[in-house]
Amino acid sequence: MSPLLANVALSVLDEHFTRRSRDQQALPRRHQRGLPWFRLIRYADDWILLVRGDRAHAEALREEAAAVLAPMGLRLSTEKTKITHIDEGLDFLGWRIQRHRKRGTATSFVYTYPSKKAVRAVTGKVRALSRLNKNLPLEVLLHTLNPVLRGWCAYFQPGVSSATFRFLRAFAWRRVIGWLRRKHLRMNWKRLLQKKDLMNGWTR
Repeated sequence: MSPLLANVALSVLDEHFTRRSRDQQALPRRHQRGLPWFRLIRYADDWILLVRGDRAHAEALREEAAAVLAPMGLRLSTEKTKITHIDEGLDFLGWRIQRHRKRGTATSFVYTYPSKKAVRAVTGKVRALSRLNKNLPLEVLLHTLNPVLRGWCAYFQPGVSSATFRFLRAFAWRRVIGWLRRKHLRMNWKRLLQKKDLMNGWTR
């Protein structure tokens, strides 16, 4: 019920900024008049207001949003609400959104990639699942890990995530190998790699 209630309550925010957006003139003319350009992006109770202007414009729009929510009995969280520049970056729905200079050039682009919090969450799940009973077959462990890893990677695939995926792959491998070594205490590394169930498990 929580996402449904959030959508109902926060629809006033959508309506307000949609109405305000229609009143926005062309971007160059707004800059000439010293006015900001803005757009609201919301998913359930998580939302950001993109502002092209200065900090004073962002602060004014924050107060405007607070005033719109007040009649609904809602108020902005002082801990979660902040104003940040795109060069400093922000986290939204598990993504890190930040402008960086492209390596080897003088041009900057806005990049989206998995946030540190999202990476900690998935590695925590892998760490917990890799504590599975060592008396079970390796296949059970792999079939337990695979949906978690596939789902997480599918969500972050549209972003600049290749480096994070490489890290996650190496992390998952280390956890599985650690589980195998606990399962086969007397086996050395070479014999572990020769095990048929290990090779079959990772090639399925």
